[in-house]
Amino acid sequence: MEATQNTTEAGENRYKLEQIDWKSMSNLGLSKERLEKMNILEPLLKGYKTNELVPVTLDLGTSIAKMDARLSLQAKEDGQVVLAIHGIRKEPQLHFKFFGHEFTKEDKDNLLKNGNMGRVVDLTNPKTGETIPSIISIDKLTNELIALRTTLIKIPDEIKGIKLDDQQKTILSEGKPLYLEGMISKKGEPFNASVQFNADKRYVEFLFDRGNSNKQTEKQGIEAPKAFRGKELDTAQFEKFKEGQTVYVSGLLDKKGKEYQGYITFDKDTGKTGFSFDNPNKLKEKAQPKEESKTQVAVNSEGKTNEATKNSKEPLKSKKTSPETEKQKELQEKPKETKSKGRKM
Repeated sequence: MEATQNTTEAGENRYKLEQIDWKSMSNLGLSKERLEKMNILEPLLKGYKTNELVPVTLDLGTSIAKMDARLSLQAKEDGQVVLAIHGIRKEPQLHFKFFGHEFTKEDKDNLLKNGNMGRVVDLTNPKTGETIPSIISIDKLTNELIALRTTLIKIPDEIKGIKLDDQQKTILSEGKPLYLEGMISKKGEPFNASVQFNADKRYVEFLFDRGNSNKQTEKQGIEAPKAFRGKELDTAQFEKFKEGQTVYVSGLLDKKGKEYQGYITFDKDTGKTGFSFDNPNKLKEKAQPKEESKTQVAVNSEGKTNEATKNSKEPLKSKKTSPETEKQKELQEKPKETKSKGRKM
């Protein structure tokens, strides 16, 4: 049952290295060294899903499939530890029952709006028949539905300088959103925001009203990763990266161990990292027409004029902002003759 992530107390590992079938891992293009380089081996051993999507190659013998997925370790009934691959879904499966729960319209609206359903429901373990009070969220990276039993929900005593009373803690433990005022950001500035417990992230996250730009908010729920494809960012790179600036990264390794480099940009709204072999800022500059080209487009395509061409009826050629021929120049400089409107004698 994908009701919870199998985790243990902080500092303890749920699984051991020797429990992992590394031969099967190699068939997926994964190895102990690669997982360590990507800084995801320790979280996996603790029972967590990877925080980022990992490129996986499925070698089926007669065919090969490549995909990006979040990974986790799971123990089968016989004690064998296997790798669970959480692939990307086109959309959350809200039209079907989820461990016995049928989503209402309000449930669907809440899940699609902010990723959390906002209430506790009873889910049924299909193997044991056990009824488990749980909250439900959407994995924003894969669109997978994730449930967490309420006994595993831990609410902090304080959020950004605001001490929570018992009533506020109860609201959050029931999966409901809670609006807090007077919180203090990392920069020491006060801000207001709604918070809610997320079943996938397993902590209280911030919800933001994107339609109100006057509210001061802090996007703590979406943090920039400090590593990209196993490459740790240095302090200067990370500072620019987390602010949404484009950063050049070298020393990246492909699946064959060959080095490559490129440019990464962090989207603070979606939490996703974009990669390009070419500097996207340079590409934007190349896409912008030069001043002389702008004049050419304005005159030839948009019907506009400038002082140097307003009396010329011939189209301008590329890189020309003034009449090209002597004829054009004469037409430009020659004043128009005014016709007399009087009678002929």
